[in-house]
Amino acid sequence: MAEQDERAEPMSDQPGRTRFLTVVEVADVMRVSKMTVYRLLHSGELPAVRVGRSFRVPQDALDHYLRTARVEPGQQDEGRLSS
Repeated sequence: MAEQDERAEPMSDQPGRTRFLTVVEVADVMRVSKMTVYRLLHSGELPAVRVGRSFRVPQDALDHYLRTARVEPGQQDEGRLSS
């Protein structure tokens, strides 16, 4: 039973601390380009912290975005129209 508790620990070495991801790490997780991540950051769809000229995305913010940004079958794309 103690083994199960150990596996449930947060990814960070320090409990209660937020892990921040770079734009490249976010792009790798989402399997999209860095430019797509920058678009999400600049539009405010994906929250981030600015450190100098770089962005850092909290792991929990990325997890929330991925949980809530699902498209249901039959939904039309409300994004940009192709020309």
